[in-house]
This record gives sequence, C-alpha cells and structure tokens, in this order.
Amino acid sequence: MALRRERSIEWRIKGSGLKVRKTLAAFDWAFQPKLDRRAVEELFSLSFLDRREDILVTGKSGTGKSHILQALTLKACERELTVRYARCVDLVDDLYAGLADGSYERRMRRWCRASLLVIDDVGLGQLKRRDEEATAAHLLFTLLDRRHLNVSTALTSNIKLSAWGKYLGDATLAAAVLDRLAATSTHLDIDGPSYRQFLARQRAQEHGLPQPAEREGDEP
Repeated sequence: MALRRERSIEWRIKGSGLKVRKTLAAFDWAFQPKLDRRAVEELFSLSFLDRREDILVTGKSGTGKSHILQALTLKACERELTVRYARCVDLVDDLYAGLADGSYERRMRRWCRASLLVIDDVGLGQLKRRDEEATAAHLLFTLLDRRHLNVSTALTSNIKLSAWGKYLGDATLAAAVLDRLAATSTHLDIDGPSYRQFLARQRAQEHGLPQPAEREGDEP
C-alpha cells in the first residue's frame, strides 16, 4: 500500500506540469519578514480546497510567490489530489492551440477538472493574440468562470492588478476575472526585496565582480 501510494504521488507530480519541486520548509522567512507566515502555513492545510476558495499572491519579482505556489502544488499532489500547474503564458498558448486545431473544449475541460489549478506568473512573458475574437482575457475569464465556486484556483502576479487589463488584452474581462477572485480568494501581497537579486549580489561579492543592477520581471 505504501509503494502504491508513493507511485500515485509521483504520477500526480509528473502529471501536474510542475518542473521544480520546492517545499515550504525551504522558504526563507527571515528574508520576507513582512509576509504573514501564519496565513501562508494555513494554506498548506489545504482546507481552502474544501471551501472551494481561490488564492491570489502578488508582489514584485523575486519575492517568493512562485516558491509558495510550487510548494503548494507539491503538497496537494502528496495528498493524492488532481493538480495542474502552468505559467500563464503556457496555459494561454495551450488554449490558443485548441482554437487552432479544434481541440479547444477538450483542453478547456482538462484545465477545469483539476481540484487545484495553479496559474503562475500573470504579467510575466508576452501573451500573443492568436485570434481576432479571443483575447487572453477571454480565455482566462472562461476558464475561471467555469471553475468558480466549483474547484480552487491559485494565481501569482508580479504586476499591479490595475495592469491586468492591458496585459491580458481586455480591461472589461480582466476586471471580471479579478471580481471573481475577489469574491472567493485569499490575497497575499508580498512586500519585500528580491531573493534572486540578493543571491546575485552575494555571488558577485564572493567572486569580486561588479554588483548587478536591479531588475524587474524575474520570478523565483
């Protein structure tokens, strides 16, 4: 039974789309002292899944948003739940591919079936418009509308919520997406420095190299 469970967990992790296996134990809490640790740890009880609530994690690049949701994805897989993880640009590209080859509904149903869907990096990477009618906002709205109040979705974003309309290509639909998230989501905003930049400065100092310039747009 233990071996069967181990195989089930491994199968779920591989099927989730998760490329990096991070844990909450590896998160550097001291580096983000403003982050509400108790609120984050409460998410890892996974009780929000029973309540069919969503999660929205915002903040500047490098603050640990992706780390938290990657660890949450791993935790849900270990509970033998059906989980899917994808960067926003990859999810949108998959749905656009469905519009092109006639498999849109099948692909959409697959994204909708997961007990937990993690959409990482809203705002990072260029979204290409592939159809005159369907913007990225339209695709994302349709997906979240079908999942709303049925199953949980977790998202990260490194841009201001007011900028979602421009990024997704439709301000009205982006507002509708955020309206649904506001109704049922736990919103964590990480106000802190970039851990990646911290590591880059450490490496530069150790090797006697010039300190790297501050950058926006990277995600841990």
